Amino acid sequence: MALGESIAAYFGFDDHGTDYTTELLAGLTTFLTMSYIIIVNPLVLSAAITPDKLGVADGMHIPLLAVTTILSAVAAMLVMGVYANRPFGLASGMGLNAFFVTVVLSPALGITWQTALAAVFLEGILFILLTAVGAREYVINLFPEPVKAGVGPGIGLFLAIIGLQFMRITAQDAVDILTFNPILAQDPVAVVSILGILLTFVLYARGTRGSIVLGIAGTAVLGYAAAALGFEPAPNEVGQFYTLAEQALAPGISSITYDAAAYDISPLVGAFLTGFTDVSGLTFAMVLFTFFFVDFFDTAGTLVGLSRAADMTDEDGEVPDIDEPLMADAVGTTVGGILGTSTVTTFIESSTGIEEGGRTGFTTLVVAGLFLLTLPFIPLLSALPAYAPYVAFMIVAVFMFRNVTDIDWSDNAHAIPGALTIALMPLTHSIATGIAAGLLTYPLVKTAQGEADDVQVGQWLLAIAVVVYYVVRTNTLA
Repeated sequence: MALGESIAAYFGFDDHGTDYTTELLAGLTTFLTMSYIIIVNPLVLSAAITPDKLGVADGMHIPLLAVTTILSAVAAMLVMGVYANRPFGLASGMGLNAFFVTVVLSPALGITWQTALAAVFLEGILFILLTAVGAREYVINLFPEPVKAGVGPGIGLFLAIIGLQFMRITAQDAVDILTFNPILAQDPVAVVSILGILLTFVLYARGTRGSIVLGIAGTAVLGYAAAALGFEPAPNEVGQFYTLAEQALAPGISSITYDAAAYDISPLVGAFLTGFTDVSGLTFAMVLFTFFFVDFFDTAGTLVGLSRAADMTDEDGEVPDIDEPLMADAVGTTVGGILGTSTVTTFIESSTGIEEGGRTGFTTLVVAGLFLLTLPFIPLLSALPAYAPYVAFMIVAVFMFRNVTDIDWSDNAHAIPGALTIALMPLTHSIATGIAAGLLTYPLVKTAQGEADDVQVGQWLLAIAVVVYYVVRTNTLA
């Protein structure tokens, strides 16, 4: 048997109705939509891990953090691709990295970044152990059906809101939670993004293969064309408007410099070890608990949502052998703690590759390979306008919202937890919070309807855990 046939057989191409072309395209699509993390994660972590704390020259900490971000992501994706055989990309999670910084900078805690990394490392070890004995799979299978059904639509809306903001089509201010960019027609970034969205939808509706990649590329080309014609992005005039999208229409290709110091991550590797010695046991336990809770439910929600999108659930809505992709997350988080980056998790952007037909771990290996290829070319990532990949989020939002029909809206025990799961994910910018709301309300509504016997003991324990977590988090970060 030829090598190509052996690889296809290992990943089960025939069983999943896929081929090399589809998997390669899916991997490229996922990479394009999540590669921003290679630059954004270092920028976020740099608020807590500064040059003076690392003992490196000003600005040198950014490439070091980029290298650790790439290596930890690749480690996790190797497990996801080869062991779990799922088309899910992983890397240091957005939101989780911001939470890392919040914990380090919290005056109430007074911990170092090394201690935060120690918590990340120990969290990963705990996840490995719990996954190995099936405990994580057991807990996730306790999720009520309306919560499972609500995860996909909730993530879809979450992605749509993120995409619209990064493309500067919507804005936030002190009065309105979300509104149109008040200068939308005069902002070429927003106009280019809208044209890119329309192009992507047209290609998608026509069944064009690679429609998402073509839509991203088309948006980037439009951005360069607008810049060449002399258009410039409108200034930031509205509150939190633009967030991370403060980039030029077409940023151009940065010069590449090969400074060996930019790849010497020794100040970060193993730094977590000192973090166990400069903190009280109680404080460390609280930090570990908060990291553990957020990552557990964030990863669980993402895996359930992506598995439903890829038709990888059984007749009961459960994800078979979910312990395997969970192990990838656990290994990635452990490696991340060792190398010096925040919690590694499954990326919801993987849904773009799934929509392109990716169904096996080969898709994930393509993403991992592309991550590795960026190591010498980290400056080149700025050549793609930062808003361009977000046109894909609009397609995925439509794709993932289809699961909303799995909720029995005539039954309050389905409608209330399902609706809260969907609504609170985008409104709080947290997958974990949406799931927590569903887990808390399901047993309460069931009991109110006189159906307490249908609620498992484990589901009551999950509801109690949700309450305990938010009480601890409030007191810890106050």
